[in-house]
Amino acid sequence: MKVAAIQMVSTGILSENLSQAGALLEQAARDGAELAVLPEYFCLIGQHDADKLAIQEPFGSGPIQQFLADTARTLGLWLVGGTLPLSASRADRVYNSSLVFNPKGDCVARYDKIHLFRFDNGTEAYDESRVLDRGEHPTRFSLPSKDGHLWQIGLSVCYDLRFAELYRIYAREGVDLILVPSAFTHTTGQAHWEILLRARAIENLTFVAAAAQGGMHPNGRRTWGQSLLIDPWGEVLAQRAQEPGVVCAELSAASLVQRRSQLPALQHRVLSS
Repeated sequence: MKVAAIQMVSTGILSENLSQAGALLEQAARDGAELAVLPEYFCLIGQHDADKLAIQEPFGSGPIQQFLADTARTLGLWLVGGTLPLSASRADRVYNSSLVFNPKGDCVARYDKIHLFRFDNGTEAYDESRVLDRGEHPTRFSLPSKDGHLWQIGLSVCYDLRFAELYRIYAREGVDLILVPSAFTHTTGQAHWEILLRARAIENLTFVAAAAQGGMHPNGRRTWGQSLLIDPWGEVLAQRAQEPGVVCAELSAASLVQRRSQLPALQHRVLSS
């Protein structure tokens, strides 16, 4: 199955971001991708965290969700809308949600980011809990690829990457591919991004596709980028350092079976929690 990780440098203008995403998804479709993954906050990185409240949508309707559904249907893609703000029970909070659309344009899965990022090094400071409500449940979906393999795919977002227990749940459920749409800061990305992604692939013997924000945004925020596709042995199949673009690679179900047969570590686990 050919997978595309879409790298963007989103702005504070929704229409600009949807246009940029649409053009990159068209490129991914031309490259033969069956599954395309947009980055976290593909639709908006505003001047302030609270800006996302203004574009929030109820689950099931709204211009961002319509864009994702229409694009998936038009291009014949499985499409993961990295994240978008979906309405929560409180007016001053939203969920940071990843939605999956099949090639018919139907939404088949929703994952709300579980782990909320908080960081302060004296220069940079972020606290997502000021605007976001956290999700509670891991989510996976099934994708029947053109080669006949039924891929089991686990959803996660950005800061989730630091919490290995989430991915172990997916490993127990037989997941073949983990998605990690992200907007890592330049500081934390430079230190830990690739290391953590490769570790999640290796320890769970899964493919990993990480679509990232990558560059300097109009609000002055700098994201790390380096969108990656990684195989179950921890080898990087494709990557892009910075700026918008499409990162594509073929993921082989046969190689997944081979690696798990050579090193059946998932069967050797002793501790169950």
